[in-house]
Amino acid sequence: MAKAPESEVAVLKEFIEASGISATADERGFYYSIQSPGSGEKPTVRSNVTVNYEGSLTNGKIFDSNKNISFGLYQLILGWQEGIPLIAPGGSITLYLPPSLAYGSRAQGGIPANSILIFKIDLIRIN
Repeated sequence: MAKAPESEVAVLKEFIEASGISATADERGFYYSIQSPGSGEKPTVRSNVTVNYEGSLTNGKIFDSNKNISFGLYQLILGWQEGIPLIAPGGSITLYLPPSLAYGSRAQGGIPANSILIFKIDLIRIN
């Protein structure tokens, strides 16, 4: 099980509280908010999933979004591997990820190194 360092979790917690966001703390070091739990079987890290998503920085800048795109969960950042299985198909979740569960110290296409990332994800189906 991946777990973010306490220093990152503290910064993320501060952002969540300062922003007045209602989110649940996960023991692995990220926060999440389930808008809709979906129904049926939940995916595992070995699942292929089809999602709609939008990724943004804490300043609100959207760095990526896509609709009806399919991935193998095992190919994705740790935060998605841990967070998407919290919902079932038809569900929606917002993930608040510390850097170590996202892209870490690597800058990545419009994402500064060591960024907290916010992903709004709709799980369309498990393929």
